[in-house]
Amino acid sequence: MRFDHTKANNPARAAGYFFQGLGLLPKPQLRGFLLMPIAINTVLYTLALVLGYHFMGDLIEQAIPDALQWLRWLLWPLFFIGFFIAGFFTFTVLANLIAAPFYGHLAAKTWALLDAQAGRVSAHTVEQPLGKVMAAEFKRAGYFFTRALPLFLVSAIPVVHVIAPLLWLLFGAWCVALECFAYPLENQGLLFAEQKQLLKKARWGALGFGGVAMVGLAVPVLNILIAPAAVIGATIYIYELGGVNSE
Repeated sequence: MRFDHTKANNPARAAGYFFQGLGLLPKPQLRGFLLMPIAINTVLYTLALVLGYHFMGDLIEQAIPDALQWLRWLLWPLFFIGFFIAGFFTFTVLANLIAAPFYGHLAAKTWALLDAQAGRVSAHTVEQPLGKVMAAEFKRAGYFFTRALPLFLVSAIPVVHVIAPLLWLLFGAWCVALECFAYPLENQGLLFAEQKQLLKKARWGALGFGGVAMVGLAVPVLNILIAPAAVIGATIYIYELGGVNSE
């Protein structure tokens, strides 16, 4: 793959590709490939929110005595904040595990659309077998969780914990980038280890793209559209910066 690492390492340019992905969401050629990922995200987030709401309600009723009922007004906002933080690191990963095959199709269709717009014959993407896609998803999930454990430890150490929020933001942006770029890169024949090496050479660009997508994923309701938009944007990113194996 002839990838232009110099241009790819520009965070502002990388973030722009994410917004291009948002702009392509209404395209009729992609619409059929968006329905299932969006449905999966909607169901998972709704189910998590409903279960969390009832669980938190019961917990507050049992834990807060009548004399301290005013604390409910403090605990409920904390619950919703905690839900969206937990949702980002758990339900987002789970949703991507379930939706992985559909995102692969979405990346391939986006690539074909870009080829058509450029007047090329679309013969460069190879969709990976379902088993390989799912194995890659579990490998990425394992990578994320094993790297998150040291960050939890840092967050619990006095004094040192003050840098934890910055480390979490950088880690979150990197994880989102790895997830979004996986689908177009798998369609180019690159597996997880090769994907990491490629993105490490364009680390700042990957962090810029992942950071913008991460902010979108933290916004209620909007986050349902962010994941497919980020996959489309990542595909545009790879395509325009030289991800074509043959001209």
